[in-house]
Amino acid sequence: MSVELVLKYLTSPNFLHGAEMTLLLTIGSLILGVLIGLVLALIQESQTRIGTFVTLVYLWLFRGTPVLFQIIFIYNVLPSFGIKLSAFVCAVLALSLNEGAYMAEILRSGLQAVKKGQRTAGLALGMTRTQMMRHVVIPQAARIVLPPMGNQMIGMLKLSALVSVIAVEELLLVANQTASADFRYFEALTAAGIYYLAMTTAFMGLQILLETVLDPKKRQRMRRLSLTERMLGTSKALAVR
Repeated sequence: MSVELVLKYLTSPNFLHGAEMTLLLTIGSLILGVLIGLVLALIQESQTRIGTFVTLVYLWLFRGTPVLFQIIFIYNVLPSFGIKLSAFVCAVLALSLNEGAYMAEILRSGLQAVKKGQRTAGLALGMTRTQMMRHVVIPQAARIVLPPMGNQMIGMLKLSALVSVIAVEELLLVANQTASADFRYFEALTAAGIYYLAMTTAFMGLQILLETVLDPKKRQRMRRLSLTERMLGTSKALAVR
């Protein structure tokens, strides 16, 4: 293994561009996925027959087929209907639709975890349903759904590597192309792995920060922990809630 070659790859424009593309794919797909999931969760909350049926069909379709199938399907089938999108847009669309199915279940479970008595109390105080959702339900549900949403965020980062099949120049495709030129696969993939680990670590740190901000009790406990204990969750204070 050549450490100098790994460092060269880490600082090369191609790898930096690949890492940037991976981040754009991840963040864009997550934002759209959360919006889709929130809409589906609210439709399920409304408990209308048509809304429930449409939501169930959506969840059945996108949770029942592989992500790779969905990426290839959107990229190859949409042009036959006259819808021509770039590979990057197709990748974001496929990942967002898939992520929305999982986010819908996460958000639905969070909304349902808030007791009905609190909703009734909000309405009794003169709040509209929109105000009740905004000021009573969503703040409490956010603390519940944040940990699984953080896991989905990290999972989305790794799933973004699948879009290399439609020639989106994300990190893994750049590493493979670089390695195929000089057959230094170990160094190229090591550099890509370092980038992935750095990005997942950053996402984990962001998740911990958001959880701490939303939970006052956890914020007090976190002040007594070292950075290593926060990242690894090895403290007994975090294990006992």
